[in-house]
Amino acid sequence: MALDGVVNMRDLGGLPTHDGRTTRRHRLIRSDNLQDLSVSDVRHLLEEIGITDVVDLRSHKEVALTGPGPLRETELAHHHHSFLRDDDREVTVEEALAMPWLEKATGEQRSRESYWREHYLGYLGDRPDSVCGALEVVAASAGGTLVHCAAGKDRTGTVVGLALSAVGVPDEVIVADYAASAERIEAIIDRLRHVAPYSESLVERSIDEQTPKPAVMAAILETLANDHGGAAGWLREHGWDDAQLERLRTSLVN
Repeated sequence: MALDGVVNMRDLGGLPTHDGRTTRRHRLIRSDNLQDLSVSDVRHLLEEIGITDVVDLRSHKEVALTGPGPLRETELAHHHHSFLRDDDREVTVEEALAMPWLEKATGEQRSRESYWREHYLGYLGDRPDSVCGALEVVAASAGGTLVHCAAGKDRTGTVVGLALSAVGVPDEVIVADYAASAERIEAIIDRLRHVAPYSESLVERSIDEQTPKPAVMAAILETLANDHGGAAGWLREHGWDDAQLERLRTSLVN
């Protein structure tokens, strides 16, 4: 979506499902940070896209440092579901952007795919309350839900991946959507390099370190399938019932 104030926003509508249906347009939007939305951007999201809810996955520290953003001045419902355990400590920017993949104990470098896989699964293990909370907003929203973090690829990608998988979108389609952020990675990092609290931590980081790899999302979906019976099974393990899953499907699928 070509708006003035973001570089990694897209509509998850029009994707196929296993039963031959498609996801609904303007129901689930994923994005990077919303701080720079212009007046015309805000008008477009509200009046033409029909956004009614915003899910912010950033940490409390990120929100405090970057401010409320222009959508806070609208009638939209705002939902904060941090993916980091930051209630009782200061979360680092490195954690927020999921940058290093060094073993803390040894300092040895691990494979990139291994790091990202464990990091994303860590979201599910550490903050199932936030993951479920974000998806509950999507299921209950009267209109479109806009889900975002800082870059719109990691935390947002996890929520979007679970949502799409739970309503029957094939794995290869979910992986392709996740990898699509790679097409915008230079613009994403260039934008964050000029924004506190991300700027200092990104100075010595390469673009390739942050580029989404298809194998990572494929591994997450495989783990969900093998260990939990899929995304729907994971949600059931965390308290969802058939009625909630059906509401999510009704919200997202034509």
